[in-house]
Amino acid sequence: MSGWKGLLTEYAEWFHLEGVREVVTLQEGNTPLLFAQRLSERVSANVYLKFEGLNPSGSFKDRGMTMAITKAKANGASTVICGSTGNTSAAAAAYAAKAGMECVVLVPEGKIAVGKLAQAMIYGARVLQIRGNFDQALDLARELTQHLPVTIVNSINPDRIEGQKTGAFEIVDVLGEAPDILAIPVGNAGNITAYWRGFTQYHVGGRAARLPKMWGFQAAGAAPIVLGHPVANPETIATAIRIGNPASWVPALEVIHESLGDIRAVTDAEILDAYQFLARQESVFCEPASAASVAGILKFGVPEGSTVVCVLTGNGLKDPDTAVSLSGMPPVVDASLDALMKTLS
Repeated sequence: MSGWKGLLTEYAEWFHLEGVREVVTLQEGNTPLLFAQRLSERVSANVYLKFEGLNPSGSFKDRGMTMAITKAKANGASTVICGSTGNTSAAAAAYAAKAGMECVVLVPEGKIAVGKLAQAMIYGARVLQIRGNFDQALDLARELTQHLPVTIVNSINPDRIEGQKTGAFEIVDVLGEAPDILAIPVGNAGNITAYWRGFTQYHVGGRAARLPKMWGFQAAGAAPIVLGHPVANPETIATAIRIGNPASWVPALEVIHESLGDIRAVTDAEILDAYQFLARQESVFCEPASAASVAGILKFGVPEGSTVVCVLTGNGLKDPDTAVSLSGMPPVVDASLDALMKTLS
């Protein structure tokens, strides 16, 4: 039987898989690269959307998690742990379940979208809400690895970045070349680092003649890299990037320097405008944090005629409350033709 077999099989030549006997996969990757006609017209460029929300657990985290869980199992681990704003917990729980491993998830109390919390729970993870923010959750997860036989699967785990680099491979495979600009949301900053690694490896390997400028976008209420200092109490509607002290801060700055790119901030209002624009004009329902990449190019513009890829990191169903709160609950009418005719007219 032919077909897509998951990232570690499809891109095996680009990984170090020594000692791996069993690949833990949900056939992640191979997500669509959609041409955004109306967005392209609006910014006078050729804009594509890399929609990572169509991965098995609904976000880009599956790319890194197939590698992290595969390697953890190969190394004899039976339990994994992560601190999470939601997407990491969903992916970790899903892949741990597939591998027959236990998963412990630490999430900030009341700061995780309900769709993501539901995923981690239904996959069977042991979910604990802590009275603190994501940065504290990650610190605690790190500390626990010193006291318990558990493997951390946050992006500080180098296997995560290795898996996530495949997003860049897929973009070049479809376009035939790297884009001029890669726009991407920045939270913990692992993904911008991973994409740059992927583009660089393809370039060195002769698969891409050029390298893109990397443009990262943080939410204004959680923009430590833009501000140049950690944010003690980050706040934003974009829960997936509500992070005040990114673990991959230094590597992200190196990426910006090497690619001649930038990391800038967009407001919650700009994120929500882009979020609604994508749904209503491009028929793509992503989670709010994903829309930061589009909010960024709408706010700052791009060179006319350039090729731009905006990474949309997660599915809109991750955070249904935001969609409903923006649109409002639908009106209730009597179950009669007359009532419908009056309402619709």
